[in-house]
Amino acid sequence: MDATYNLNGGFKPTVKRNADINGPDFFPTPPWATHALIDNEVFTGDIWECACGDGEMSNVLQETGNQVISSDLYDRGFGETGVDFLEQTKKVSNIITNPPYNSAQQFVEQAHKLSSQKFALLLRLAFLEGASRARTIFSTVPPSRVWVFSERITFYPKNAVKAGSGTTAYAWFVWDKKHSGSTELKWFQPGYKKLYS
Repeated sequence: MDATYNLNGGFKPTVKRNADINGPDFFPTPPWATHALIDNEVFTGDIWECACGDGEMSNVLQETGNQVISSDLYDRGFGETGVDFLEQTKKVSNIITNPPYNSAQQFVEQAHKLSSQKFALLLRLAFLEGASRARTIFSTVPPSRVWVFSERITFYPKNAVKAGSGTTAYAWFVWDKKHSGSTELKWFQPGYKKLYS
């Protein structure tokens, strides 16, 4: 283990989450991260989880009582497979997903086109940075709310031993078509990781 990868007295996972360009890298979203969203945001109508993986997020979203549509470009054994979200035209009420790193901005733009009520994307907090995004999506369709996690999310490859904690800050970026005004910055209360793990 790399001794230099010790921050604040704790070793961190050395596996970095990379863009899932060819499909083999798979980092499911811990259920507690989705619980945090649905405990603090109300979604009315159908919900499309358009990068559903093996259904970790879709299964939690089922608890909303709304119809959940699950799809993925790759076959992870759950939902409709072979569906490229960026090529779709069907409209839904809501979209909730953890998009691939290499397509985050395109997912925002597409979700804005296809959702009639809300869309929420789990993104690195650093997504707020960037001159290109400042000139494009954030100047034309800024998020309504950004929910920052007070606990770090650790993304592990499927079936990996879970040890250590994450070093990257994440947030739920929520676009609410009924919202007017500036972006609200909010924080999830601590405790979701313990409550839902």
